[in-house]
Amino acid sequence: MTDWTALDGRLREALGLSVPPIAITFRAEGAPDVAPAYASPMPEAADDGRTGRVPAGCVFWMEGAASTFSTVAADHGNCSVGSVTHGFKTLEEVAGNGDVAALLESRWVTMDVVPQIPVVHERPAAVLYGPLVETPVDPDVVLLRLTGRQLMVLHDALPGLRIEGKPQCHIVAVAKEQGEVVASVGCQLSRVRTAMPNSEVTCAIPSAELGNVIDRVETAATADRAVAAYASEDMARFA
Repeated sequence: MTDWTALDGRLREALGLSVPPIAITFRAEGAPDVAPAYASPMPEAADDGRTGRVPAGCVFWMEGAASTFSTVAADHGNCSVGSVTHGFKTLEEVAGNGDVAALLESRWVTMDVVPQIPVVHERPAAVLYGPLVETPVDPDVVLLRLTGRQLMVLHDALPGLRIEGKPQCHIVAVAKEQGEVVASVGCQLSRVRTAMPNSEVTCAIPSAELGNVIDRVETAATADRAVAAYASEDMARFA
C-alpha cells in the first residue's frame, strides 16, 4: 500500500493545514473488515420517508477528520442530492422526495441542470471516511478543507484548477470518476448541514494524483515563502 502517512505529512506541511486530509474510499463490498460502521442513531423519517444517520453525506467529511468509519446507503439517505452524487440512488429514485422539491421550488437549482451533476457511476456497497494518515486501505479520493490562502497556494501549484459550486458533494464524484483535482466554493445546503465555517472551501484530489499534486504544491509554497519574506522586508519602510 502507498505510504499515505508520509504523503499526509508533506501535504499538511506544504499547505499549513489545520484540518487533516480525509480519505474517502468506495467499496464494492461491505467494509466491517477494515472499519467500524458509523454508529449514530437513525432519527424519525421525514414525511417522504427520508432519514439517515446524519443530515447529509457531507457531514461525514467533518466526522472523518477525527476517526475512520464505514457508511452504507441508508446512512446517507436524508440527503437526496448526496445519495445521487455518491451513486447510492438514481435521479428517478429521488425525484419525488421533499428535499428535491424544496430545492427546485426555491430555484436553488433548476431541472435542466440536475442531469448534468457529476455522479459516481457504480453503486457502492459502502463508503469509508477517515483521516488520510490512518487509512486502512488505498482511498479513491482525498478531501481537503482549505482556507482562502491555502486555496491560493493550490491554485498557484495547479494553474487552471477546476473550481465548482453547488452541490458541493459532486466534487467527490469528479475526482473519482474523471480523475481531476477539483475545488468547490461550497453550497448553502452543505454549509448549513455541516456547519463548516464560512471561511473554508473544499478540494477533492484523486488519490492516484496526490503525490504529483504535493510535489507541485511544495514548489508553489516555497516560492510564496520567498515572496512573503521580500514583501515583509519591503514593508519595513512604511512602519
